[in-house]
Amino acid sequence: MMLARDAEDLVRPLLWIGFDGKIPSPEAVQLVHRGVSGVILFVRNVGTRDETRTLIRELKAIAPGPLLLSVDQEGGRVTRLTEGFERFPSLREIGAKSAEEVRAIGARLGAQVRDAGFDIDLAPVVDVDSNPANPVIGERSFSRDPEVVAQLGAAMIRGIESELAACAKHFPGHGDTDKDSHYDLPRLPHALDRLRACELVPFKAAVAAGVSCVMTTHVVFDALDPGVAATMSAPAISLLRGEVGFKGVCVSDCLEMKAISEHFGSGSAAVRAVAAGVDALLVCHTAEAQHEVIAHLAAAVVDGIIPEARIAEARGRLEALATRHARNV
Repeated sequence: MMLARDAEDLVRPLLWIGFDGKIPSPEAVQLVHRGVSGVILFVRNVGTRDETRTLIRELKAIAPGPLLLSVDQEGGRVTRLTEGFERFPSLREIGAKSAEEVRAIGARLGAQVRDAGFDIDLAPVVDVDSNPANPVIGERSFSRDPEVVAQLGAAMIRGIESELAACAKHFPGHGDTDKDSHYDLPRLPHALDRLRACELVPFKAAVAAGVSCVMTTHVVFDALDPGVAATMSAPAISLLRGEVGFKGVCVSDCLEMKAISEHFGSGSAAVRAVAAGVDALLVCHTAEAQHEVIAHLAAAVVDGIIPEARIAEARGRLEALATRHARNV
């Protein structure tokens, strides 16, 4: 039987962690040193280009192997890099541009994010803004037309991917909710035919465009898995891998968001997400939640709830992503 300590070593690379402040916390340093595969930075962490590069260089020096650095640099209101960086418009503002113009914007955005030292830009949003009451998507979406989102999302991905890894989000689609999964657990009753006609259209285009990562959403889709958020849903991830045809890294949205932490618990949700087929788990804020997730995953491996082959599959995808995109700063 595998020991819990060995199981923790096995599962730790599935985490992408965050920390507070411009200096890595001792807990974050320890987790990077012990093998988490990624770190996400926010406004709270970054400064100028040179300050950001220095921080990333320090983090990569601690890691025993390739470390993937990511950031949410979408443009518009979701902009983490501001000091000395070009300000990009929201996707809604560029939604009337041609695909070639959007590809060029994506390449310019990707070049700036790469120059700051990052390996992954957690962008673009390819949700369809089909609900005017949506409190979290809105201008982050290109359009209310799924075909426009598909065309421009694919163009943006091609541009970003010319510089670093892109991430299409939030699968299977957060655009038609009237709740924000940072604070609530949204639910959508749409039939699968409706998802195919609207929500899934941009994700299929994103995959065809060669996107490296797809981020799941903490939304319940009744037609796929009643009562279960897509991040933890085997039917949802099977849809992504099968019908949508995605072969790359499937990453969860942050497991500390209230849609998860208050309804399922971050540790339990992590086990269900990995068992369902998610490869990387974002745990962006507290060391407590990060250690909770590691402990739950390790126990699930020891108890046979998650097969070691599933962990190996996830690690294999993460290693392939790092081989392609992780670079020294």
